[in-house]
Amino acid sequence: MKNLAPSYLKHQFLIAMPHMDDPNFAQTLTYIVEHNANGAMGLVINRPQALTLADVLEQLRPEQLAPARCQHIQIHSGGPVQTDRGFVLHPTGPVFQATVELEGLSLSTSQDVLFAIADGSGPEHSLIALGYAGWDAGQLDAELATNAWLTCPFDPAILFEVDSDQRLHAAAARLGVNLSLLSTQAGHA
Repeated sequence: MKNLAPSYLKHQFLIAMPHMDDPNFAQTLTYIVEHNANGAMGLVINRPQALTLADVLEQLRPEQLAPARCQHIQIHSGGPVQTDRGFVLHPTGPVFQATVELEGLSLSTSQDVLFAIADGSGPEHSLIALGYAGWDAGQLDAELATNAWLTCPFDPAILFEVDSDQRLHAAAARLGVNLSLLSTQAGHA
């Protein structure tokens, strides 16, 4: 019998199945930043908060008024882990103090990316999230085995060109799936 290497989901989307009852992940679309034998890390990309970039900048630079455009840049809830830590997904291009390349996409975690976005010199497209989703070794694989998630190839248009409230359905549609037609009951034949 041939030994099969594990299938990792780095740089893909996870679509929460309708029967997902964990309130942290029900009706979410998550971008997988890393997935290996040690576990997985992702960012939920369709849960905007009431917070804007202007609110965050007010905390970081209280002495300086944020530009008006910052009032319209939403901050997303990236997941339930370290909800005070910021993450910015953006197309590869400018490199900031803490930037990791992710196959045509970059993840920056330093404050300089926020200041660059505010000043208009940052990446043209970005998604700013507080917190992240984390899975221990084997945990995500087990959830996949119980049909908690659908996987979808990454599509930058879904991340950067589709409104937050439409991203989940856009990713499902890319697979030819209409989530509203799926049963909320998991079953096995």
